[in-house]
Amino acid sequence: MRGKIRDFLCGILVLLISGMIVLLGYFPVRHTLAVGEPLLLDFPAPIENLIPVRNVSISILPQIKVVPCGQSIGVLLHTQGVMVVGHYTIVDQIGNKVNPALDAGVSVGDIILKIEGETVKNEGQVKDIITRAGASRQALNFEVKHGNEVFYTKVNPVYCRETLQYLIGVLIKDSAAGMGTLTFYEPQSMTYGALGHIITENGTQRPVEIIEGKIVGANVQSIHRGKRGQPGEKIGSFQEDEGQISGSIVQNTKLGIFGKLQKPPLDAESNAPIPVATVNQIQNGPAEILTVLKDNQVERFDIEILKLNLKSQDGKGMVIKITDQRLLEQTGGIIQGMSGSPIIQDNKLVGAITHVFVNDPTRGYGVPAQWMLWEGGLAHEEKRIAS
Repeated sequence: MRGKIRDFLCGILVLLISGMIVLLGYFPVRHTLAVGEPLLLDFPAPIENLIPVRNVSISILPQIKVVPCGQSIGVLLHTQGVMVVGHYTIVDQIGNKVNPALDAGVSVGDIILKIEGETVKNEGQVKDIITRAGASRQALNFEVKHGNEVFYTKVNPVYCRETLQYLIGVLIKDSAAGMGTLTFYEPQSMTYGALGHIITENGTQRPVEIIEGKIVGANVQSIHRGKRGQPGEKIGSFQEDEGQISGSIVQNTKLGIFGKLQKPPLDAESNAPIPVATVNQIQNGPAEILTVLKDNQVERFDIEILKLNLKSQDGKGMVIKITDQRLLEQTGGIIQGMSGSPIIQDNKLVGAITHVFVNDPTRGYGVPAQWMLWEGGLAHEEKRIAS
């Protein structure tokens, strides 16, 4: 009984390990997983109340070969509308402290879709609309998305005597950036898969609705070593201008992001494609991961697959443990920014790292690569056979 309770608690105390989208500046948050400066990353996915994905014991997968990667990537997103990431108080001309957006029911995490019927695209556009409306003393009609619902409200811009500007009292952001790991690409179609989990809105479990996005290369500048209760992190910078990695983001799914690479990563061109293992080919025992600890150098490290759970929830089809002593010395185990690191066993791609156990950073979860192929449209799930 005690063992079941312990396993249950371990299952709850897990976090994603690719960092979090921070939508305004640098906000260190202890309970989330930030990659760090110069861009703080936040790719949270739901860790409770998840819906089981699949329950199959035997699967048939067409012979698909992919190139395993392991490169660190920057993920740049332009989202639908602009997201409200905070409130602030405005001191009006007579000294009253007000917040017109909050009074109108606009909350943190809401998406401002339209103002006066005009589709909102960026922060500058919103600022211009508010300035014009304030000067003409006009109330603005807002269309706002709150969760899965859309509501309409009026917001009155207020002239702030401290900033000498018309304001509505919200902090907004129209784009987001994060860092993770490229898992694989299929050389014929140049379709890639990365992260192994969904990107959600900051501080919520709602998926980010992407208007457009891209991945670029990233350099790891330093490592913050993880320890019990405090997940570590990769500190990196994006290499958008160097063209080492460049690709579109087409899908943001519960099992990763998918899109098209413009060209193969420079340090992966010589890698031979390897088969993707079906879930019934994955074995408990030794395996390897590919990931970056310094600059853009991909290295191999030893792990052990401890358990398979094919009745799993999103991204948790296997439990893994870091066994490589050098990796443990440098990182303490699984750290933020490793999300998407490919797992290889018997020269087959078997999965990707997705989560870390907060109370034991040497252990975490992985998603089977076959599930990623299904999710990314590279294989058809209906070809499976259940016994």
